[in-house]
Amino acid sequence: MSDKPRTFPLPLSSVTDKGQKKPSVLPTVATPQTATRNAAQSTQPWRPQPAAVPVRQHVPERPQPAAPRQFALVSEGVRRAMVARVAKQGVQDPVVLGALETVPRHMFMDEGLAAQAYIDASLPIGHQQTISQPYIVARMIEAMRQGNDLKRVLEIGTGCGYQAAVLSCVAQEVYSIERIKPLHELAKANLRPLRIANLRLHYGDGMLGLPQAAPFDGIILAAAGLEVPRALLEQLAIGGRLVAPVGERTQHLELVTRVAKSEWVRQTLEDCHFVPLRPGTV
Repeated sequence: MSDKPRTFPLPLSSVTDKGQKKPSVLPTVATPQTATRNAAQSTQPWRPQPAAVPVRQHVPERPQPAAPRQFALVSEGVRRAMVARVAKQGVQDPVVLGALETVPRHMFMDEGLAAQAYIDASLPIGHQQTISQPYIVARMIEAMRQGNDLKRVLEIGTGCGYQAAVLSCVAQEVYSIERIKPLHELAKANLRPLRIANLRLHYGDGMLGLPQAAPFDGIILAAAGLEVPRALLEQLAIGGRLVAPVGERTQHLELVTRVAKSEWVRQTLEDCHFVPLRPGTV
């Protein structure tokens, strides 16, 4: 796997509303992984500064979107500040940090919450679901990527599509499953302007995985179950890694490595909090 630089295809100028809103002020906050504690805060405006961010080179270059979703509060600088906070919390993989800096998180949430897009907090996306906090997204991908060539990755729980976009910067092929139909449609709408060629979205039961595309070098779950579904363990390639939140009221991140056809090694990483993993589709 190569960690040589590449540039995310979305020009920042195409998603920036140049100066139509008055400045507002956001205090520096250290937020928990909840969607409700930061909903009233606003952030400081910024101006776009073109910059190239190092990411993998093997993902095909994507064309410039014709009519992207626009918000006034977006800049390269604020994403760099977000990534700096994530790095300070312990994430060190430069490819993961580069991907986090590349993806415009504000494009994946409601316009009313776009001002809070780059604080380190989970935020609501509807249907009792959340967009995960940037640190957790980076931490899980870093754990899955460590010593692992991510040719094919499966995400369980597309949500609004943000983590899938980040994954597309670090893996050759990304498959993502969402069980809630309106969120599946929302993710498609959010991702369409980015035209990501190596990402495929599926509507279905994530607990069943995607056997037609297996095996996967990495699997990441964006919802917590009492245990990792057996179907997902079976779809992991030998040597592949799965990262999932496990537990009910008290949850922790669990790293599972498949070391043989019928053998998996488990490792507990850290505490976390996710929405529950549920079967079926709605």
